[in-house]
Amino acid sequence: MNAQSELGDFLRNRRAALRPEDVGLQSYGSRRRVPGLRREELALLAGVSVTHYTRLEQGQSTNASDAVLDAVARALRLTEDECSHLRDLARPARPGRGRRALPTEQAGPGVRQLIEAMTDVPAVVLDRRNDVLAWNPLGHALLAGHLDAAAAESPSKRPNLTRMLFLDERTRELYADWKEEAQTALAALRLVAGRHPDDRPLAELIGQLAMQSPEFATMWSRHPVRNCVSGTKHLLHPLVGPLELAFETMQLAETGHRMLAYSAEPGTASEAALRLLAGTSAETTQGEANAGSALPFTTMPPESR
Repeated sequence: MNAQSELGDFLRNRRAALRPEDVGLQSYGSRRRVPGLRREELALLAGVSVTHYTRLEQGQSTNASDAVLDAVARALRLTEDECSHLRDLARPARPGRGRRALPTEQAGPGVRQLIEAMTDVPAVVLDRRNDVLAWNPLGHALLAGHLDAAAAESPSKRPNLTRMLFLDERTRELYADWKEEAQTALAALRLVAGRHPDDRPLAELIGQLAMQSPEFATMWSRHPVRNCVSGTKHLLHPLVGPLELAFETMQLAETGHRMLAYSAEPGTASEAALRLLAGTSAETTQGEANAGSALPFTTMPPESR
């Protein structure tokens, strides 16, 4: 991904979302050919020269000061996440320096042991691209029971939660409000893409989704940016029905991986449904273990006796 073109797209998108009357300016000049503020008006609000702002929007200014970026952010009324995104795009990390590129991903043994011990809590370990590196039986049963649980162990077959959300019909049906879930996931992906413009697998994922999902392409063009690390999800699970679950995302030290865990409020129907799902997933896991450990009975051929 080209950080300079992404920066221009982001600034133009946010500039188009503001009208002069929204920011206390009087509209002037001829009829507007495009919606939103003109560059001159945005520069006036930010207190920077039109030339300086134009160079920034065109990706020609790679050394904008904190003061300039903060002024532009205030003028555009950016959120905290959007301000962080603006800095990432305005000052992309140099190739081979700055942010560490991720190697072939694997969840560490300690993390695997931890989530396996969380028998009553659905848990998933993700990398920055939302590839599933590991999940416990309940996490798998909650989010992707129709997929092979072992797929998370293979880099070439690893499920990706964002890809599943847009391209997997069973995953779409899992969320009571798919559109809201999709917008949240895409906005978080935008934030990651701004921080890691040289991540080729991430760019390939975005390209695949843009080509295969018109909904993704439309949402992506709006350049939403938002980090969502906790909240509530409303699910329609095919085995246990409606679920209202709180979720928390925890950053894991050193690796940059994240652990996503879900819980239900005690005493609710969702807690009962989650327990039912936990029992079902435990029975399935035990059945698979028994099948794998059972040795087929064979008789020795007569000549070898």
